[in-house]
Amino acid sequence: MPPACYRAGMNGTDPLLPAFARLALANVRAEYPFHLVHLAHNDGEVRPPRELHRVFHGAYDWHSCVHMHWTLARCLRLAPAGEVAEAIATHFDERLTAAAVAGECVYFAAPGRAAFERPYGWGWLLQLAAELDALASSLAPAARWRDALAPLAQLVAQRVVAWLPRADFPVRAGTHGNSAFALTLALNHARRHGDAPLCAAIAERAQRWFGNDRAYPAAYEPGGDDFLSGGLCEALLMARLLEPSPWAAWWAGFAPSGEALAPWISPVPVADAADPKIVHLHGLNLSRAWCWRQLRPHLPAALRAAADRAAQEHLEASLAAANEGDYVGTHWLASFALLALSGDSLDGD
Repeated sequence: MPPACYRAGMNGTDPLLPAFARLALANVRAEYPFHLVHLAHNDGEVRPPRELHRVFHGAYDWHSCVHMHWTLARCLRLAPAGEVAEAIATHFDERLTAAAVAGECVYFAAPGRAAFERPYGWGWLLQLAAELDALASSLAPAARWRDALAPLAQLVAQRVVAWLPRADFPVRAGTHGNSAFALTLALNHARRHGDAPLCAAIAERAQRWFGNDRAYPAAYEPGGDDFLSGGLCEALLMARLLEPSPWAAWWAGFAPSGEALAPWISPVPVADAADPKIVHLHGLNLSRAWCWRQLRPHLPAALRAAADRAAQEHLEASLAAANEGDYVGTHWLASFALLALSGDSLDGD
């Protein structure tokens, strides 16, 4: 069962926080197995992950390593005096250095890598940068981690701004290419840092992509390896961008109703959590819980109780998978559990 604090947001005494933190630390320090997505130009560029990625070379793949570092930063912000706090700080001091981040920037800047980790890894990198900035307001050492990561965050933010005007069509799939999820995280960073070009680029493209969407076919979800709901992520992004009245009108035309809402309300079964694709469905349950909880204040009053039930039931279905099972799930699911339980906000939920 999810902790009782779920509805009000997590606090520093929640027993899940040290469990998530210990798991995240183990993951980011585990160099192998590593799913390497790497464009090599010659034999000399075929190197171990730790040489290619000076910071993000654990936790199975680059983007999972990024959001496991977000997990560590969020756990530290929620429990700055927790039992794993010192170990997290030590790890950040060792890994988040100016030299190591410069190595990541060199990798990104090499020819042919303009789309590396776009957009999922980009969104999580910007969310991590924003989380470190929020952490620095209460924990002085976090300022040096934030400042060390800043050049890579700036590079990625600039890439988002350069990419969006060329992206005529959104990716609605519930996997890494999903446009709405990445832009929701990027928007957090843009607003916290007062990045007007990034805010404007996200708002313009989201309106163009999603502003006229009507009668979303929720029955088409989920796909067999989804870990995101394309429809709910889109709705959350629009809720973050629109004022209440325009969003309510947009939702009224967009959302299914009655029985057609059922695919979003009921958790999905996970037939084989040891399969690296099927286990994505645990992530889908957790990310749906996050979406329903974040959407709740914006929803019509008649739908809020259903949103509460949906969030709770999705958590109950998949929360245990965050810390238990095969590494194909445990290298990343704690991030999605923490997202569901504590939200993506930098100022409290």
